[in-house]
Amino acid sequence: MTVENILDKNHLPVSNVSLGEVELERKLSDEEIKAVDIDLRKVGFELIDTRVNKIIEDIKQAVLQYLNLGMDSQNLKLSTFITEKIPYDYSYLSDLFSSIEGKTIEQYFILLRIEKVKELLVYDQLSLTEISYQTGFSSVHHLSSQFKKVTGLTPSHFKKIGIQKRRALDQT
Repeated sequence: MTVENILDKNHLPVSNVSLGEVELERKLSDEEIKAVDIDLRKVGFELIDTRVNKIIEDIKQAVLQYLNLGMDSQNLKLSTFITEKIPYDYSYLSDLFSSIEGKTIEQYFILLRIEKVKELLVYDQLSLTEISYQTGFSSVHHLSSQFKKVTGLTPSHFKKIGIQKRRALDQT
């Protein structure tokens, strides 16, 4: 809705708006693009204007979707899931992602998982066993060791210090 409002405010003809994508009825002028970009940045969004940036954003979205599958994703490899969503060879996607983001897709996935664990710990509604299941870890021990490796803290210590150490998943 926010994106639609910005496009409407700028009197731009829109065919369709969906998560991460906008279909316009015509090509925009450089001034229109700049105005939309400024308005989007004010609300924490940005234009993805190159093919490479679009692919990187698509990879990030696919990784987030995979994460949200939790234990349901255990029978499907991350690389397979991504190539089912994005029609490129995985080695090309992996090399491209690493060169732009400075980390591998797998490292990015681990960081997202840990941020999801932090979120669930802060909400304090699930046990560590439930959190490990929901985030696709094979056991509480695996979750704890991975969590400590990334954050330097145990999940229980993190739970005590809470929200100040957590970032939004889309800010990772």
